[in-house]
Amino acid sequence: MTVPLDTLKGLDTCFPSGPELSGAGIAAAMERASERRTASALFAGFRALGLFSNDIPHVVRFSALKRRFYVTTCVGKSFHTYDVQKLSLVAVSNSVPQDICCMAADGRLVFAAYGNVFSAFARNKEIVHTFKGHKAEIHLLQPFGDHIISVDTDSILIIWHIYSEEEYLQLTFDKSVFKISAILHPSTYLNKILLGSEQGSLQLWNVKSNKLLYTFPGWKLGVTALQQAPAVDVVAIGLMSGQVIIHNIKFNETLMKFRQDWGPITSISFRTDGHPVMAAGSPCGHIGLWDLEDKKLINQMRNAHSTAIAGLTFLHREPLLVTNGADNALRIWIFDGPTGEGRLLRFRMGHSAPLTSIRYYGQNGQQILSASQDGTLQSFSTVHEKFNKSLGHGLINKKRVKRKGLQNTMSVRLPPITKFAAEEARESDWDGIIACHQGKLSCSTWNYQKSTIGAYFLKPKEMKKDDITATAVDITSCGNFAVIGLSSGTVDVYNMQSGIHRGSFGKDQAHKGSVRGVAVDGLNQLTVTTGSEGLLKFWNFKNKILIHSVSLSSSPNIMLLHRDSGILGLALDDFSISVLDIETRKIVREFSGHQGQINDMAFSPDGRWLISAAMDCSIRTWDLPSGCLIDCFLLDSAPLNVSMSPTGDFLATSHVDHLGIFLWSNISLYSVVSLRPLPADYVPSVVMLPGTCQTQDVEVSEETVEPSDEMIEYDSPEQLNEQLVTLSLLPESRWKNLLNLDVIKKKNKPKEPPKVPKSAPFFIPTIPGLVPRYAAPEQNNDPQQSKVVNLGVLAQKSDFCLKLEEGLVNNKYDTALNLLKESGPSGIETELRSLSPDCGGSVEVMQSFLKMIGMMLDRKRDFELAQAYLALFLKLHLKMLPSEPVLLEEITNLSSQVEENWTHLQSLFNQSVSVKGK
Repeated sequence: MTVPLDTLKGLDTCFPSGPELSGAGIAAAMERASERRTASALFAGFRALGLFSNDIPHVVRFSALKRRFYVTTCVGKSFHTYDVQKLSLVAVSNSVPQDICCMAADGRLVFAAYGNVFSAFARNKEIVHTFKGHKAEIHLLQPFGDHIISVDTDSILIIWHIYSEEEYLQLTFDKSVFKISAILHPSTYLNKILLGSEQGSLQLWNVKSNKLLYTFPGWKLGVTALQQAPAVDVVAIGLMSGQVIIHNIKFNETLMKFRQDWGPITSISFRTDGHPVMAAGSPCGHIGLWDLEDKKLINQMRNAHSTAIAGLTFLHREPLLVTNGADNALRIWIFDGPTGEGRLLRFRMGHSAPLTSIRYYGQNGQQILSASQDGTLQSFSTVHEKFNKSLGHGLINKKRVKRKGLQNTMSVRLPPITKFAAEEARESDWDGIIACHQGKLSCSTWNYQKSTIGAYFLKPKEMKKDDITATAVDITSCGNFAVIGLSSGTVDVYNMQSGIHRGSFGKDQAHKGSVRGVAVDGLNQLTVTTGSEGLLKFWNFKNKILIHSVSLSSSPNIMLLHRDSGILGLALDDFSISVLDIETRKIVREFSGHQGQINDMAFSPDGRWLISAAMDCSIRTWDLPSGCLIDCFLLDSAPLNVSMSPTGDFLATSHVDHLGIFLWSNISLYSVVSLRPLPADYVPSVVMLPGTCQTQDVEVSEETVEPSDEMIEYDSPEQLNEQLVTLSLLPESRWKNLLNLDVIKKKNKPKEPPKVPKSAPFFIPTIPGLVPRYAAPEQNNDPQQSKVVNLGVLAQKSDFCLKLEEGLVNNKYDTALNLLKESGPSGIETELRSLSPDCGGSVEVMQSFLKMIGMMLDRKRDFELAQAYLALFLKLHLKMLPSEPVLLEEITNLSSQVEENWTHLQSLFNQSVSVKGK
């Protein structure tokens, strides 16, 4: 044995000494786990950002305990509750299975209908009651004391008792004659409700006696809104024609009429702070304000919302108007001016149209910049809504708008932003965002700190054609330069501080086709551009000289550069992805699998993953080192944009026809995830988009934990293969110092003998061993037992010797080996020393021990223990081995076996050292 035992330090579980392990068992376990996976293994839905309101009218509540008003708005499958005083988010409700179609509230509960079911929510969050009984979709709810009234689209009205969830009364109306479109409980009218219909007539019912009290013929126009006026018996009725009728229902007398030319009345509200003013909403976002004393229009709030006014409510005895609309905005207006016009006091606003591009801003992963088809650029915080801010609309001539004081800026607004690039390095010095607009040649700059459009519009002066547009932008990591690609094939460089043109790549143009992507490396040494003609070009950033050109298999669609690693991702028009190394300028990976156009890509912060989103409604994660697809899941709406957080904790996505940004948490940061390749026939499942609350994450996390649990529960066998040399799992202290035990004992010998304490403390006797165990009390039944020591007890054989003797008969040494494993170094030396005939052992026991070592070497298990035990045995009994022929024969066979194993290991060590040296 020429190799010392120290060489074994650091060796793991196996050395190959024959055919390599196929791994069929592990592969089968992975395949079973892959079959069980029903959702994404890497990403779990977290929550949605940028959602504040939709087309469902809001609900205003007053808390008598806190003396505050609260407003509740619907955002899909859940609703938000805001404190009106600061418009801060107070609560987010648990989500319901379907989108909410109408809401109502009383002093204690919030009611939300979804489909043909509606539920009551307590504390603005959890469901406490659920009411089922309608066959059609519910579209009207009206709280009524301890009861709640619900009306579905088939004009079936049901009155429920809230706490028992039982039906109190059901009324059925003929849709062709009286289809209910509005409902109201008139003030001071006990047990009575007023119903409006699409046919124009109105009915007053006593719901306690189930009687129709009176039918109002109406005005032959559909009723769209009913609202109680501050005066008793007076009701405002909104019609499809845009008329508002102020009607006394006690005497069936019309008091006054108003008319607006903006379409049907969507909502009505009255001021109750001493000013006789009525507000009426319209489908085009305008609000009309009417003076009830002078019976005239006193003001118009034009473009209060960019879409229809879903709901408007004057707060009781306060000059505040709360409005919401389908433009994803909640606004509070205050009426403190002399003209009676409302000014915007507070608001919560997201995008009113689907998003076009999203990107994380900064390195802390807390802000997401998003551009939308509504023409705005906004920043959403992943921490809290109070950090959100809007950079506003881009204006063609900002100074002219300020100088002339234009109220309607629609004519001077820039088209929607299609692509943008941002860099925070010099954001406090000058503009740090560059954006190109739909159908525009010039690119706008934006300032994140000032939250406004910047000072420059960057475009080449010599361009005079109207059909040329900017198609790709990038900004250098230092924030000094912007690179802009045009549809004509030209790529220009501009200075962000001064807006001066700093040159173009190529003599006339960089590409023959439209520029599809531009990127600059982290050190401003290399610029990469790609065009629709299928060429990828590398340029020297400083002198604009072409360095290299690569021909692609298909026309590129998207180009993305990971600056830290120098990895370039290209999405091609044939739905494939190519990955290049910008140092070697060669394609290093190619991925295929998408069945639709790839819309966007994102790299993980460490550059190991490439995440792609396509029109086939799938998001795929590709592992670049292994070149495999490791995750794939489907969505019910095609993803348009993906962006990975710089800290790697979230993936942000935007989707077709959705106004929000959806965050997906990275499971690999807080759970064990097996990054195994997906099989070629893997069929991904559809994952629901996360809501604004986090209750939906439970189902997703349960599904995604399954594969990880299987990997955790997988127990590695004691030996992977019989041809592999396996080490034990014992610590080095059990075997490494067996040969030097006498030296260790000598060093640890106390200088003075231990002194007996004056008063010895009470102690419980223990049994010697590595695991402390208390000794059982001896039963002394014979009081006349002799105190003379029996010397026969001292000569008793140990359990280890007895197991070795049994091994000679049955050839099984596992029990004896386990006894040695459980002993410490001193115990092992004692056991091996007692094997000799002089110490109570025998030659047969020593032969059995050598056979046990041979068994360990044959199995190639506990390799280091076999070497250590054999070395100690030879040290103790080497002198007597030649005198015993049986032991000499056994040790000769064992020597050849040990020499063979070590020769093979030594050759593998030498091979590894030589490979490492090369």
